[in-house]
Amino acid sequence: MTEPTGPDHPTRDAGFGVYVHWPFCAAKCPYCDFNSHVRHAPVDEARYLAAFRAEIAHMAARTPDRTVSSVFLGGGTPSLMRPATVAGMLDAIAGAWATAPDVEITLEANPTSVEAERFRGYRTAGVNRVSLGVQAMDDAALKGLGRLHTAQEAMAAVAVAATHFERYSFDLIYARPDQSVAAWRAELREAIARAAEHLSLYQLTIEPGTPFFGLAAAGRLVPPDDDHARALYDMTQEVCDAAGLPAYEISNHARPGAQSRHNLLYWRYGEYAGIGPGAHGRLVGPQGRLGTVTERAPEAWLARVEGDGHGIVETETLSADDQGDEFLMMGLRLSEGIDPARYAALKGRPLDAARIDGLVSQGLAVRRADGRIAATARGAPVLNALVAALAA
Repeated sequence: MTEPTGPDHPTRDAGFGVYVHWPFCAAKCPYCDFNSHVRHAPVDEARYLAAFRAEIAHMAARTPDRTVSSVFLGGGTPSLMRPATVAGMLDAIAGAWATAPDVEITLEANPTSVEAERFRGYRTAGVNRVSLGVQAMDDAALKGLGRLHTAQEAMAAVAVAATHFERYSFDLIYARPDQSVAAWRAELREAIARAAEHLSLYQLTIEPGTPFFGLAAAGRLVPPDDDHARALYDMTQEVCDAAGLPAYEISNHARPGAQSRHNLLYWRYGEYAGIGPGAHGRLVGPQGRLGTVTERAPEAWLARVEGDGHGIVETETLSADDQGDEFLMMGLRLSEGIDPARYAALKGRPLDAARIDGLVSQGLAVRRADGRIAATARGAPVLNALVAALAA
């Protein structure tokens, strides 16, 4: 059923994106709490592609008159898909919505030699940016993280990516057990030498329900304490700034103009359709801003789509409080900060000027010349407290 777009939304100009979740992995990493699944039998890609096309059509009917500014194929491990499957998904998106002439289309990939050989096919399918899950630059760390590739394979994959894509990025995880500041500095400098324009640098977090959580609880895995983690974070900013890759978001660094447009859409509180098992979306309908969630289990999602035309199991109309809080949490991750007028339009009331003054006086926030409110270098590592203070 086609829904009218309803009244314009305060963050409409942040763009409209499509997130496609491919939930399958070759192995489950011990730190990962994402919706990813290992299947020892081959996945029926043709059947899943038909379901993805159906859900894309359903989402497009709910969001007419949109122009797609970015597409992100995440997971899981999307680079386990055949290029023809990726092409089928992208063709379905192009047929369902208008697409911007400069649409950004990113695919997450694991840097194994087998998957690197597929990069030419992904480029032909329409992918114009890849994000590689390197995670570490030495074999011992990779083994500890449960990765299946070696450092040499990872760098070979980065080199192959550079021959097929003008835009590419890779991820690293730091604040690993026993990682010194000096070792991370050397590893980071090597990564910057290999990165053309963008790096995603994440501190290791121990998430409930993961094998790492059980090991940490048993004392068999000891992450850095808060002071050491902060030293690693501060050094990360220092080295990346000096190399011309400043943080535009807490964990993402890029040369000017090379930021991930799709991730900026999330952080600027834009609209996006979530497609595939366990995907979340944020859409604007006649009732206001909606949150959507699809069935997490791949086979259950597949059955729902084949029966109902979509796998959505939850649709929530977000309250003004929810929208304001989400806008703060997402936007304050960005170095550019947030527009207080947009917050007021979403929340229904302005930010408390006295609270802003207090955070500014503590050196945690700053009022920029353009009127935006941003976290400082001191405030970014304590973002949750900053958001709580502003939202109260």
